[in-house]
Amino acid sequence: MNYKDIITIEPGKRSGKPCIRGMRITVSDVLEYLAIGMSFDEILSDFPELTIEDIRACLAFAAERERKLFSITAA
Repeated sequence: MNYKDIITIEPGKRSGKPCIRGMRITVSDVLEYLAIGMSFDEILSDFPELTIEDIRACLAFAAERERKLFSITAA
């Protein structure tokens, strides 16, 4: 999956935070829901405009960001 097709960053939207498909739902919103124990199904129920691919894109975005951060600090 290429999260870059799903995650968007617009300076005027949510203070430039990474969002899902131009909506006002941020990657960090979804990650926080997962961190408190919400399941994919619960998130999709609360936000019917989201898809499983959107949630997976958030995870892929976070994983790549973590890899980049690690490679910067390890250098």
